[in-house]
Amino acid sequence: MAASIEVSYFNSFWLKQVRNSSGGVVWPNGYPYQNTFPGTATAGDNNWFIEESRIRGGYNNTQVDLGVKAYLVEDESQQQHRSNALIYSGIFNSRTGVNNTNQFSVGESITKATDPANGSIQKLYAEDTNLIVFQENKVSRALIDKDAIYSAEGNAAVTSTQLVIGQIVPYAGNYGISRNPESFAVYGYQKYFTDKDRNAVLRLSVDGLTEISSYGMIDYFRDNLANVGESGCLIGGYDIHNKNYTLSIQTTPAWQENTDSPSNYATLTFDELVKGWSSFFTYKPTFVTSLKNKFYSFKNGSIYQHYSNPTGNNRGAFYGSYAPSNITFIFNENSSVSKNFQTVNYEGDNGWQVTSFTSDAQKYDYVNNGWVSYDDTTAQVPSYNQTYNDGGVIYRLGFDRKENKYFANLVNNSPARDGEVVWGNEMSGIKGYFATVTFSTDALTDVGGAKELWSVGSNFVVSSY
Repeated sequence: MAASIEVSYFNSFWLKQVRNSSGGVVWPNGYPYQNTFPGTATAGDNNWFIEESRIRGGYNNTQVDLGVKAYLVEDESQQQHRSNALIYSGIFNSRTGVNNTNQFSVGESITKATDPANGSIQKLYAEDTNLIVFQENKVSRALIDKDAIYSAEGNAAVTSTQLVIGQIVPYAGNYGISRNPESFAVYGYQKYFTDKDRNAVLRLSVDGLTEISSYGMIDYFRDNLANVGESGCLIGGYDIHNKNYTLSIQTTPAWQENTDSPSNYATLTFDELVKGWSSFFTYKPTFVTSLKNKFYSFKNGSIYQHYSNPTGNNRGAFYGSYAPSNITFIFNENSSVSKNFQTVNYEGDNGWQVTSFTSDAQKYDYVNNGWVSYDDTTAQVPSYNQTYNDGGVIYRLGFDRKENKYFANLVNNSPARDGEVVWGNEMSGIKGYFATVTFSTDALTDVGGAKELWSVGSNFVVSSY
């Protein structure tokens, strides 16, 4: 059925109907005509068009301004998900008032696709005149506003073109960023990120990709990155204060829990100066970043500045909770010789204690369908300030001091083994090929203050077998 619709002036219009549940046709809300369209719509009555772009329809009359409108390229456009491709719109220039960011013309080459076999694009980073593309299984760089033309010999000559995104060139190495773009951090020309699918932590610099997780920690990352499921996260950030890359491995994200259990996260840092992973931390952040020589972390909607008062008694305190600092050493001189470790000593500040001193473990007995490992351990060695009073005489519980060097005897704390005549605190020291010792700050001496530890040692004698 024909119908007449009055408009204020002639122009190009697209009138789109909306069907209700009874099959009738109504206008969208907000249109001046809210009444039902005359007649009953049929299957073929989908849209109505009024084609007129000049005022009053006169020949060569003034054309009505198109104004702000969407550019339709297809009457029935279909949505596509191309996770391995890039697309860019028209230009934006605030000085001239040009804003074509809503224009995606199919008549121009505005897409650039990467190899779909390498997975979806997870991260983009612009560096100088290159665009670095991080896919799940590959890292590539794309030229910006230029292209590379190769000669017959295979040499590339870069030339400026009208292309927005030029040729995509992959970096050497079968590594990507998996599905953890939150692990990305950058400082200068060094980019850090993780590849969970390959149990690797990587650095991208001018010399290409380097697997920094292999610097003494290949077993650790192999075991821990494999435990991070799809619900976990890998929070990365650059600590500009100490020039370190900080990585928090979280099997349960910080924003999903109120309490932080040490079993579901680990926060550690990589130091370029020593080419190794130097420290573990006790805090579990939601996000970390640096700004103007200051390092920040976010937790429970709050922002925390690290190293805010390095001269005060706030060392080891994160998010209002204090934890003692600790360092673990391995005594392994003459590794093929069985030894008796008798004493322990250190050079540094007062306030350090030995929380554990353990020899190497050996599997000796088969008990309850399993092999049992035995090792020798010592009692804890308290710090210098921990004393006791015996008949009015003050004695040191652990470390004593002589010429500003702290030393203590090791008291065996192991149960009896088969064939042993003397064991436990009846004997001095522990037996083993090597020993692992952990020093930590005590809860008595200047808690939260600065405590330096220069060196640690132990006196031992060769076992007589």
